Amino acid sequence: MKPERVAITEKAAALVKQLQEKHGELIFHQSGGCCDGSAPMIFEKGDMYLDDSDVFLGQIAGVDYYMNKDQFEYWKHTHLTVDITEGRGSSFSLEIPLGFRFIIQSRLLSDEENAVLNNSSADE
Repeated sequence: MKPERVAITEKAAALVKQLQEKHGELIFHQSGGCCDGSAPMIFEKGDMYLDDSDVFLGQIAGVDYYMNKDQFEYWKHTHLTVDITEGRGSSFSLEIPLGFRFIIQSRLLSDEENAVLNNSSADE
């Protein structure tokens, strides 16, 4: 089984489900830009323009997860877990009006995960 780059907690998945019921198809994006910086943001699928500068990391809770390729260069050796915390962020992400914001918990990939996901070895 191929390792995953991104996962989601049960609490965050429940919030995603609530947002899907209200907004339909969604997309996660992590840019490293303005507002909440590298926090994951969730949008209605048609509201986020994707291009060659975005990297697909996987799907969590039925939602595609993308990251800007410049940001990905910093994060490519980590496994990301999307979680939530109470409080209002300063982004346009759909969960903000509900009093929550998505956050990232990260860990370094194991040597085995890194070899599969980044085509590299522990000797490099």
